[in-house]
Amino acid sequence: MALIDIQVPDIGDFDEVTVIELLVKTGDTVKAEQSLITVESDKASMEIPSSHAGVVKEIKVKLDDKVKQGSVVLTLEAAGADVAATPAEAAMPAAAPAPAVQQVAAAEASPVAAASGPVEVHVPDIGDFKDVSVIEILVKPGDSIKAEQSLITVESDKASMEIPSSAAGVLKELKVKLGDIVNIGDLLAILEGTAAPVAAAAAPVAAAQPVAAAAATAPVAVAFAVAVASVAAPAPAAMPAHAPTVAPSSSLPHASPSVRKFARELGVPLAEVKGTGYKGRITPDDVQAFTKAVMTGAIRTEAQVAKAPAPAASGGGVGLDLLPWPKVDFSKFGPVERQPLSRIKKISGANLHRNWVMIPHVFNHDDADITELEAFRVQMNKENEKSGVKLTMLAFLIKASVAALKKFPQFNASLDGDQLVLKQYCHVAFAADTPNGLVVPVIRDADKKGVLQISQEMGELAKKARDGKLSPADMQGACFTISSLGGIGGRYFTPIINAPEVAILGVCKSQIEPVWDGKAFQPRLILPLSLSWDHRVIDGAAAARFNAYLGQILADFRRVLL
Repeated sequence: MALIDIQVPDIGDFDEVTVIELLVKTGDTVKAEQSLITVESDKASMEIPSSHAGVVKEIKVKLDDKVKQGSVVLTLEAAGADVAATPAEAAMPAAAPAPAVQQVAAAEASPVAAASGPVEVHVPDIGDFKDVSVIEILVKPGDSIKAEQSLITVESDKASMEIPSSAAGVLKELKVKLGDIVNIGDLLAILEGTAAPVAAAAAPVAAAQPVAAAAATAPVAVAFAVAVASVAAPAPAAMPAHAPTVAPSSSLPHASPSVRKFARELGVPLAEVKGTGYKGRITPDDVQAFTKAVMTGAIRTEAQVAKAPAPAASGGGVGLDLLPWPKVDFSKFGPVERQPLSRIKKISGANLHRNWVMIPHVFNHDDADITELEAFRVQMNKENEKSGVKLTMLAFLIKASVAALKKFPQFNASLDGDQLVLKQYCHVAFAADTPNGLVVPVIRDADKKGVLQISQEMGELAKKARDGKLSPADMQGACFTISSLGGIGGRYFTPIINAPEVAILGVCKSQIEPVWDGKAFQPRLILPLSLSWDHRVIDGAAAARFNAYLGQILADFRRVLL
């Protein structure tokens, strides 16, 4: 085993480029030609490959470093056979440019004579790359184009580069579109107007010196570097400033070529992916996380949203591919009167609809014997008659629910993506009926308050609700909700969970029923309980235990002290 320094190969006329991505880490096993880092200039980004196979011992560069030809990227521990092959490879002279390349170079060396009329712009020499994809259009018909202004961005599996115009003029027609495959010599655009002469003296191609083994063993990177050199710097004269009509940053995702290739393989629209890498770059982990979120339904892509049927304004299929809501002229059957929905009903209706559709509701019904508790409540109200605070059964229910939430913490939770948020506080909401509709004020920190204090706050909040003076803060932050129909009647019902909570308790009117005590039937006051719960968080066994425990507390309220 031997240590080898991997150096930056020939990258053409670029003096220094910036390291924008590290693709390996210390301890990784890399193969020959495997990409190690991504570098970027003002015209292109490219991945620098390894000239040898081995294990990464030390990385010599970091993000935002400036590197150039010969800069050491990292140190590899390579096999002896691999090292032995290096001198022979380094001694090999650089291959002479192919005839086609020589012809293109010669053509570029000839100045473009000033001319008026249509001027064809072709794809210049892009080295050994064939069939590169057009990933961005930087101009549009009618734009005034300067010589050397970038027209399109193309990409291979190793690098992306901008293709400049060889002449100046007004863009009359663009011959390529996004996704097209282009090669050297393909017609790119047609300009109209006076084309300024472009001095394109070809730089002589000298034989490569064996300065770095990477330059000899990474022909793809070298070919790209030569291509960029011929495209970006066709003449020794000062190059005009890059001023694209459409800024590349507004449409081209900030990601390396390998990440964009990975995204294409998965069908991921990079423009919708949020980058978490260095300076907001999109990483492979970002692409995988986006894919997972789409597959689980946590997010939808723009294409999915566009394909989804739009909900009808007056109530259609609401995006669920249902039959549209029936349109009926009710007046033909008899007299009618139309009343607008109240603001509360409009808001609560939309929320209830969402919660019913998106939460997998399951319901448990049970009975609680509140004979002793009701007798205690009546006695306490007689004793505290002068205090002005009237104890209600709902106040006892809130206190009993707090004890159940503490014993079964999954009921005091909320879903946040694929995580369960377990709350260390206990705010209990209760449904209050008002002339304008149902509202749900919240008793905050109910676990720290006694039944008398809870009853007092309930009375104050209920009065504010009837007067329409509840603030948004009075109705936020609930962990669990109780909806009581006790003063009206009924036996059982199925209340809708108030998201992001995971359960709600429905209570109906209590009534005297005969209950067998083992010897005879005894009259007992029975309170019907209806528990709705989110099956994504809670299972049936836990729900049954919660309801049973709640019933035990109501039957013997001393359990609250345990």
